[in-house]
Amino acid sequence: MTNDLHSVASIAAAVNHIRTKTALEPEVAIILGTGLGALAEEIKVESSVEYGEIPGFPLSTVESHSGRLLFGTLGGRKVVAMQGRFHAYEGYTMRQITFPVRVMKALGAGSLIVSNACGGMNPLWAPGNLVIISDHINMLGDNPLVGVNDESLGPRFPDMSAPYDPDLRQLAMDVARERKILVREGVYVAVTGPNLETGAEYRFLRTMGADVVGMSTVPEVIVAVHGGMKVLGISIITDACLPDALKPADINEIIATATEAEPSLTQLVSGVLEKMSR
Repeated sequence: MTNDLHSVASIAAAVNHIRTKTALEPEVAIILGTGLGALAEEIKVESSVEYGEIPGFPLSTVESHSGRLLFGTLGGRKVVAMQGRFHAYEGYTMRQITFPVRVMKALGAGSLIVSNACGGMNPLWAPGNLVIISDHINMLGDNPLVGVNDESLGPRFPDMSAPYDPDLRQLAMDVARERKILVREGVYVAVTGPNLETGAEYRFLRTMGADVVGMSTVPEVIVAVHGGMKVLGISIITDACLPDALKPADINEIIATATEAEPSLTQLVSGVLEKMSR
């Protein structure tokens, strides 16, 4: 794919195809991360579209990512959900990774809820904890906005002083309190992967001010903010990444931890959707 993937014409081609499958106009877009695809089971699905059918969409190569767009309702809201996302470590460009965000915005979504599985570097937090993302650090070595900018999609130099909407973050905290869900709030750092980090790297990332680390989310959030969307980010800590007490990582355990915490994530996201201002 070339840098024209984010052109108005490319976005329109994807939207036009999707419109042959559904007329639903989503209010909120949702991205489901590693091990979190079962949240889709709570959506009252009206229709689904395979990624492979949509012009410009990559195909997910990660085992736990299904690879379809779901249209329906959740928490009384019309939603479009990505059941499976894309990563730099799969060989995709930043523009490929974030193209679905452009498309979901063009379909009508004004807000984005993005979830991920992550490693926890804050020693006071534990695997299974949910983390409301307050800010992020981009260590991917790239940015999806590099290249020609179309002012109709967003400004050349978008402000990132508050990429994660303060009102949505507060709403998520309130919902968590009401439903007795333990949540943390902290900074997410994105790295390319696919290997997990060394002890020295964890120490470095923690020193930078990050609480959790993952291989996704930041590109999608940058494009969402560029397009004027309000963003809420939620991470599930799947493994403890303490440099002085590191254990070998097991991807099966990581996915199992994400799956175990998923009911809490589902409750939280559903509650936020129910209470979001229209």
